[in-house]
Amino acid sequence: MRFLKRILFSLIISTVLLAGCDLPGLSGGQSQKSVKISALATSESQIMAYMLKELIEHDTKGKITGSIINNLGSATIQHNALLNGDADVSSTRYTGTDLSGVLEQKPMTNSKKAMQITQKGFTQKFDQTFFNSYGFENTFAFMVTKETAKKYDLHTVSDLEKIKNQVNVGTDTTWIKRGGDGYAPFKSHYGFGFNSLKPMQIGLVYDALKNQKLDVALGYTTDGRISAYDLVVLKDDKNFFPPYDASAVAPNKLLKKHPEVKKAIEKLDNKIDTKEMQKLNYEADGEGKEPAVVANDFLKQHDYFDHE
Repeated sequence: MRFLKRILFSLIISTVLLAGCDLPGLSGGQSQKSVKISALATSESQIMAYMLKELIEHDTKGKITGSIINNLGSATIQHNALLNGDADVSSTRYTGTDLSGVLEQKPMTNSKKAMQITQKGFTQKFDQTFFNSYGFENTFAFMVTKETAKKYDLHTVSDLEKIKNQVNVGTDTTWIKRGGDGYAPFKSHYGFGFNSLKPMQIGLVYDALKNQKLDVALGYTTDGRISAYDLVVLKDDKNFFPPYDASAVAPNKLLKKHPEVKKAIEKLDNKIDTKEMQKLNYEADGEGKEPAVVANDFLKQHDYFDHE
C-alpha cells in the first residue's frame, strides 16, 4: 500500500513540475505564456515596452502575456539580458548605439545603410532580429529658443560658429567625454568648439534653455519638451551625428516558435515618427501620465493597427 502511495505521490509531483515547464524563450504554464520585455530608464523606452506588451496580448487574445523588465541602464545591459535569457524582447534599441557598441563598427551617417548593417550583424552574430524602425530616431541635436534663432539668424549647426565665443552651451555630461559622436570628434568635424560649455543632467538642459540660463543646448530629438517649449532644432548640415533609429530586438528562436509575437512587433513598423514620439514623451514627462497609460491610449486611438 505504501509503495502504491509513493508511486501516486511521484506521479502528482511529476505532473506539477511538467505543468510549470516553459517553452524556449517564454515563461509560464502550458495554458498561458509570458514574454519578458526589457526597457531602459526612459519614458520613451518604457512607452514602447508597454506598446509591445499590449499588442502581443491583444493579438494572441491573452494566450501570451507580457511582463516588463524596467529601468535597465544601457543598451549593453539590454543586450546581455537577451543573450542570457533574462529577457525575450528589447523594447528600444538604436542603430547608432548598437552599430558602434555591440557590433563594434564605425559610426555612419547614412541611416538606411546603418540599419542594413545593424540588422545583418544581429542576424549573423547573435541569431536575433533587429526589427525595422518604429519610424523615429532619437539622436543628438543642437537647439535654441525661437528668440535666439531669430536674434543670431540660426538655422544650422554651422551657424553656431559665428557666436561660439558669445553663447553658453549646455549638454549632457556624457557627451563631453564620448568618442565617435562626442565633443572632441565634433570639434574636429565642424572645425570649432565653444568658449562656454556646461555639462549637466539632460533633464535640466531644456528648462535651462527655456528659462534663458543657456543660449544653446544639445538635447535629443524625441524629447517632448522640444515642441512643448517651442524650441528650434538646428540642422546638422555637415552630417556629424549618426542615425539613432529606434527598433525592437528579439531572438529568432522565440520568433520562429511564436510567429504571432513577431507579427505583433511588426505592426509598429514605421508607425511613429519623431514628432509623434515627442508628443508621447511629453505626455509622460511633461503631463505626468504613466508610460503604460500613454501606450494604451495610443494603441486604442489606432485600433491596435488591426485595419492597416
